[in-house]
Amino acid sequence: MCLAVPGRILAVREGAESAIGRIATIDFQGSRVEASLAMTPDAAEGDWVLVHAGFALTVLDEEEALETYASLRIALGDDPAPEEPANDTREP
Repeated sequence: MCLAVPGRILAVREGAESAIGRIATIDFQGSRVEASLAMTPDAAEGDWVLVHAGFALTVLDEEEALETYASLRIALGDDPAPEEPANDTREP
């Protein structure tokens, strides 16, 4: 199974053209990796992108990116909104 994950571009190394295009530092909820922007040539610092195998595949809006994170957390069994209090209706 392949999985693409949204991340926010923190920085783009301008002038760092290579065989795989411009390179960006991308934040994935605290984890930072470098990815190619060859497939998203208009992506810029602050944009959300969907990344797979070291390449940003598309630019996302923030709402879509956060919804994707929530879906991934649910799939992994995590609470998608841990800052909200649990609504425990069980009897003691």
